[in-house]
Amino acid sequence: MARIRPRVRVPRSADAGEVVTLKTLISHPMESGLRKDSKAGETIPRRIIHTFEVTFNDQSVFTANLEPAVSANPYFEFQMKVPESGTVHFAWHDDNGEVYELDKDIKVG
Repeated sequence: MARIRPRVRVPRSADAGEVVTLKTLISHPMESGLRKDSKAGETIPRRIIHTFEVTFNDQSVFTANLEPAVSANPYFEFQMKVPESGTVHFAWHDDNGEVYELDKDIKVG
């Protein structure tokens, strides 16, 4: 299986009150649990990212609940108003109990 790796694009700085665009992509196979292994004919177990959460200074900014129909390597793009300097925390939760996390700082200046 490919290595699961989150990537994000967050501006390093912004003006107070500025609306910025955040972009995320995570390399994840997103197995729906409906496909069968071609060799053995057995169902491949479901393994999807079921929840994606973003916080800024511990306050929720964006949350998505994903279903098996979402494609592999899910991409999200959304906007956020930056009131002050702080840390944007990204967390992807998958069916195996794994949590993939990444933090990025934004400086208001």
